[in-house]
Amino acid sequence: MVKLITGGKGTGKTTKMIEMANHLVDMEHGNVVFLDKDKKAMYALKHEVRFISLDEYPIEDIKGFIGFLCGVISRDHDIETFFIDGLLKVKNVERVDLQDFVTELEKLSERFEIKFVLSVSCELNQLPDALRKYDRV
Repeated sequence: MVKLITGGKGTGKTTKMIEMANHLVDMEHGNVVFLDKDKKAMYALKHEVRFISLDEYPIEDIKGFIGFLCGVISRDHDIETFFIDGLLKVKNVERVDLQDFVTELEKLSERFEIKFVLSVSCELNQLPDALRKYDRV
């Protein structure tokens, strides 16, 4: 399952994702991973949520990002949910790349039974039609 949380800057996407991640660690049996471009969200997350700052890794594009996620998955087979905050802030990730990225996440989701929740700083009507079905959690 892949879900998008869309909205302009300052509309509460990160706060919603933090609340969801904190809730899931109390409810799920698997692990919850929260990825962000900076460390601002780290202190709002419960310590059971694995936080990864993407600034610390040389991710150059969508293919590199997928490879990075596969590396995290290979290290921890108990991951149930990934939260990826501020996807468009990741280096060289553009709105035009989103459809291919979500398609790859769908494959990972099906293969490893992992949920992905992504925040994207744009309005739903700015996304391609094919991505609108992923909106809302």
